[in-house]
Amino acid sequence: MVEVVKIEAEARGRAGKGAARATRRAGLVPGVVYGAKQAPALIAVDPARIMRELHRHGWRSRLFDVTVAGATERALLREVQFHPVTDRPEHVDFQRLAAGQEIRVAVEVVFLNETLSPGLKKGGVLNVVRHEVEVYATPETVPDRFEIDLAGLDIGTSIHWSAIKAPEGIRPVIADRDFTIASVAAPTKMTEAQQAEATAAAEAKAATPAKGAAPAAKAAPAAKAAPAKKG
Repeated sequence: MVEVVKIEAEARGRAGKGAARATRRAGLVPGVVYGAKQAPALIAVDPARIMRELHRHGWRSRLFDVTVAGATERALLREVQFHPVTDRPEHVDFQRLAAGQEIRVAVEVVFLNETLSPGLKKGGVLNVVRHEVEVYATPETVPDRFEIDLAGLDIGTSIHWSAIKAPEGIRPVIADRDFTIASVAAPTKMTEAQQAEATAAAEAKAATPAKGAAPAAKAAPAAKAAPAKKG
């Protein structure tokens, strides 16, 4: 099951740009908790707490228990707005969740056993088409992540949604086809290290005389010019 993280927040009494700026001057990030057919709740959150969650994988499908004045609401972190210059969080949106309510959520895809893939051992490349997959789920069934086992996969193998063992009741947003998640592709170019090694080997081969070949003759010294005859 998906991880549930607790977030402590403060209530904000007023909306609007002026109130939001005052919240930021106080060192907090203004935000809102909306959804589940209830009135939006204005909140203020510690920016360091938000950034800590954003730096962890899978935050789009992580559930949060947002606590304000002792009351807790389960929610998803839907959007974070950042300052265009400082990159500090400027506003956060949480979507309130109701038990049994179907929601659309992006779930992280994790790849396992890369060292056991014959294709990757040969120098193939794991071409990831989707790092996340959007699915419909309820708050009780949101998966923490989707795992894909790469063991035994050779070059030219494609991995589709059907390869994912999703929990019962989870359905993908893309429903009209067995869409691709990733593939093990042939290498498109040599790495810099491989190129340098190949160049060095070619130069060494060119500098080594072929087996059985006679050594090159030494050039004869230039002949001295004959003295000019006196007239």
